[in-house]
Amino acid sequence: MLDRNPPPRAHVQVSEDMVPPELVAACRRGDEAAFAALVRATYRRAYGLAFRLVRDRFEAEDVVQEAYLRMFRSMEGFREEARVETWMHRIVTNVAITRLRSRGLSAELVSDELPEDGVSPFPDTGVTVRDQLERALDRLPAGQRTVVVLKDVYGLSCREIADELEIREGAVKVRLHRARKRLRLEITEEDRADEM
Repeated sequence: MLDRNPPPRAHVQVSEDMVPPELVAACRRGDEAAFAALVRATYRRAYGLAFRLVRDRFEAEDVVQEAYLRMFRSMEGFREEARVETWMHRIVTNVAITRLRSRGLSAELVSDELPEDGVSPFPDTGVTVRDQLERALDRLPAGQRTVVVLKDVYGLSCREIADELEIREGAVKVRLHRARKRLRLEITEEDRADEM
């Protein structure tokens, strides 16, 4: 049987934490096997970011596929001023935001208002801190959720987030503050409800 995903060449080592510079260099030269190794090394984080932004498994897969296609087409021009992971996160974020806007959610992306229904799609069984946080994130408007995910999960600076979302850095800080405050409130209220 033909292996559609051959392992990376022996001279290229893929790290969990960071894509090695020699792998990036091979990708920039157009080495398709190296790009496949880059995809394998970064797919989980790219998919995780896409899912956290679009909140739909199939849409997230489409976002990641489009992002990797854009990366592949632009790899030769990657200037290595930032890590390739940061560049990938920006591309994934841009594709996700474009998808959300095309679904008519652009108002939600720029709004800092709280959602009206606050209903969580997660069941109330097996509550853990992570489950509570996921439910609380689900109740945030997309604009606040995006800022929290990019800052707290992917480590982007407020300036980088502002550039990505094409908003002022001050607006990022306001959204981040409101989102964190709302997350604390949501989790505290859920803890109180569980104690009753």
